[in-house]
Amino acid sequence: MKRLQSKVALVTGASKGIGFAIARSFAEEGCGVMLCARTEQSLRDVAKTLQSLGSPIDFLAADVSVPADVDRLVESTLKQFGHIDILVNNAGIGIFKGVDQLSDEEWNQTLSINLTGPFYLMRACLPLMKKQRSGHIINISSLAGQNPFAGGSAYCASKFGLNGLTECVMLEARSHNIKVTLVCPGSVNTTFAGGHKENLSWKVVPEDIGRLCVEIVLLSGPTLVSKYEVRPVSPPKK
Repeated sequence: MKRLQSKVALVTGASKGIGFAIARSFAEEGCGVMLCARTEQSLRDVAKTLQSLGSPIDFLAADVSVPADVDRLVESTLKQFGHIDILVNNAGIGIFKGVDQLSDEEWNQTLSINLTGPFYLMRACLPLMKKQRSGHIINISSLAGQNPFAGGSAYCASKFGLNGLTECVMLEARSHNIKVTLVCPGSVNTTFAGGHKENLSWKVVPEDIGRLCVEIVLLSGPTLVSKYEVRPVSPPKK
């Protein structure tokens, strides 16, 4: 039995890695999924893969750091599916340099995609969810949002900010029967920031993040999980 057949999820950063795993997990449960990333061909390939699961799938190339793109994405999702039940803010980038080596463009791009993008999407989707008196927002952050490290100034700043933003919105939204959950993975076995899956088998499996997001959404009505931390069992010793 597919447990999310009547639901619609909008997933950003859905063309690969954690975002693809999340989109696939929702599609496996019968959920309609709107895929978003910046590269249309990658989205087209992912959509073709997920459509084989039998769930309604659509996609739109958009940059979450551009307000007009976000408006277009939300409008396209409503036109295709009629409503939005689940928003997963997963799109993100990582640029790892010392603070004195970061360019203005690198700093601004990291903050714009990792922090301002989720703000734009939540601002666009919350009125819809308030009107329907239901909804679930999942923001994919990172353990780097609470554990700083050398060379991570831009990335950590964006994720520390996302953590604070998410927790504020959780408190604002729950009185409208809208759930907001912060998911903070540690090291995940993807190609993010230059990782190579074949060499990193000790890391968290992205499919587990996808399954976790499904289970978060499926929790009973009165129950809200506000934060999850996910980390490898046996990271290499330093």
